[in-house]
Amino acid sequence: MFKFKFGFGQDIGIDLGTATVIAYVKGKGIVLREPSVVAVDNNTGDVLAVGGEARRMLGRTPGNIVATRPLRDGVISDYTITEKMLKYFIQKVGGKSIFAPRIMICIPSQVTEVEKKAVIDAASQAGARRVYLIEEPIAAAIGAGIDISKPCGNMVVDIGGGTTDIAVISLGGSVVSASLKVAGDKFDEAIVKYVKRKHNIMIGERTAEDLKISIGCVYPKIQDMEMDVRGRHLGTGLPVTITMHSSEMMEALLEPALQIVDTVHSVLEKTPPELAADISDKGIYMTGGGCLVDGLDKLLQEKLGINVMIAQDTVSCVALGTGKALDNLDILDSKARA
Repeated sequence: MFKFKFGFGQDIGIDLGTATVIAYVKGKGIVLREPSVVAVDNNTGDVLAVGGEARRMLGRTPGNIVATRPLRDGVISDYTITEKMLKYFIQKVGGKSIFAPRIMICIPSQVTEVEKKAVIDAASQAGARRVYLIEEPIAAAIGAGIDISKPCGNMVVDIGGGTTDIAVISLGGSVVSASLKVAGDKFDEAIVKYVKRKHNIMIGERTAEDLKISIGCVYPKIQDMEMDVRGRHLGTGLPVTITMHSSEMMEALLEPALQIVDTVHSVLEKTPPELAADISDKGIYMTGGGCLVDGLDKLLQEKLGINVMIAQDTVSCVALGTGKALDNLDILDSKARA
């Protein structure tokens, strides 16, 4: 049974990720962490499952049920499904409150006005009283414990599921930024393509993700690791089991990893000299689940010659930063009224 909460509704921060939705409630911390997957009945249009339950259905549904990810490359690809997903998560987090919550949502740094409006509209339709947007690199920097209010340069590389966001931050804002649609999902795709090309075997996205997490690397390992995977042989059409090695994973993942390195390099080239000097002293901060691919920090450090640090609780950094930014909502509201 729902409990009614009196007051002015909760303030909720949402990291609306391509792979995972993380919700932060002011005064409570992170209260929800679910995959951004929705299972829909094609015949009726009804939502059958959201989050973890829907993710388990990926690639395993009958013809009338589709398990889909409504966000692609960091932006909304299916507006209606995103709205239903947000509504489900907001109700799960806040219960049934008399007052609608104020919500702050993370967006990639280089999104268009149309993409911004889609996020605001989806959250408003899902029940938000007011919607605020914050750029992912800024939220990630706050979540990583960096004081972004000072006049000195900090570089953040946030690698999520759909996008890699790179920004040089000073005095609370982005000085130079770039958003690249190469991140965790592209790593998975690269593994699927590699196994298909090298072994003539088709594997699913979930199997590719398991490979990436268990033995994936982009920098030579001291000891070659291995893992058995099952897939469908494209010649015979029958299920087979093969053994994959981390050296093969490096071969598969190096190309997308180098694309990220090149984009970080191009952002550094555009950075003003004073801020570049600060970054050289302090190093580069990496956040987001995608940065946990083994050796990505070493590869970046080797190619750029700058110290690279992986933030603590890297997967939750953006959500934690959004949560801390909720404290400034009253200031934002008073400025808007003024």
